Amino acid sequence: MSSFFAFLHHVAAFALVAALAVEFVLIRGELTAATARRLARADMILGLSAGVLLAVGLLRVFYFEKGAAYYFHSATFIAKLALFALVAVLSIYPTVKFISWRKGIDASSVPAIRHLIRLELAGIVLILLFAALMADGIGFLG
Repeated sequence: MSSFFAFLHHVAAFALVAALAVEFVLIRGELTAATARRLARADMILGLSAGVLLAVGLLRVFYFEKGAAYYFHSATFIAKLALFALVAVLSIYPTVKFISWRKGIDASSVPAIRHLIRLELAGIVLILLFAALMADGIGFLG
């Protein structure tokens, strides 16, 4: 069962990164009604995959793998979780804008959205770094 949850965790993580990459590419082009719809769909996939990633990840921490006591004694795990929360917060503004564009596109928010998506991608890169460090046992607190 542990392998299945690891698989789900990885699929959700790859889906999240793919959806964010699609947003990054789409927001760089001309903003049309069709592009706005694509952005909203990509953002929905991003949100769903983030929810699955978090739920499955927490199930792995509390019920599989090494247990919550092990993970919560890891500075790299805590940093990874904090970065995940930060990326989630950064994604709120673009999500709200994408939803509001159903009524009409407001291109004035595009530069801010581009910046936030770049920050989200940087956060994901750092999450991957902390995951690798954690896998090597780096950052465990006495």
